[in-house]
Amino acid sequence: MGRPKNSETERARQTVAQEAARIIVDHGIRDYRLAKQKAADRLGIAGRGALPGNAEIEAAVVEHLQIFGREAHADQLRLMRVAALSAMKLLASFMPRLVGPVLVGTADENSAVNLHVFADSPEAVALELGDMGISFRSYERRLKSRRNRVETFAGFEFHHSNSAIQATVFPVDGIRQAPMSPIDGKPMKRVDSDAVQLLLEHV
Repeated sequence: MGRPKNSETERARQTVAQEAARIIVDHGIRDYRLAKQKAADRLGIAGRGALPGNAEIEAAVVEHLQIFGREAHADQLRLMRVAALSAMKLLASFMPRLVGPVLVGTADENSAVNLHVFADSPEAVALELGDMGISFRSYERRLKSRRNRVETFAGFEFHHSNSAIQATVFPVDGIRQAPMSPIDGKPMKRVDSDAVQLLLEHV
């Protein structure tokens, strides 16, 4: 009797993940937990065992975009990666790293290009943007470290190459240790401009 129950639970998890992916893509919801709950409510599925993890939802988002977005999504992702590379060149003195949806392939028209930059202070990045004549807005982002400690980091959002760029500022030595991903709880994947260039060459 245990095996059919497990199979039913697995099917429920997949169904919720697929519906959550549709909600994320169609409605631009960035909160996976909220999308998961909306999907479960819509499908009438209850029970923690029937709810997928964030990594399962992210995989479902990639699959959804590949199936329903196809060439349009591939073109959009390429344009956003081009914008990311250009912005990274602008901020080259701050050792920028690309992270998030544009890197992993889950970005859509509601996504921003997420960069991690490294400086002695956030003000140094603000001054650099100002010197380049780039208008920006400030924000704060709370991220969890490997020590399970939540820290707040300053960041700057600006528009470049038809994309919203979000540059979150870390201390210079923060380049050695990425914060934990809210998706899978592992250190965030970060890549430098050379890796972004390779992504563009192999699309």
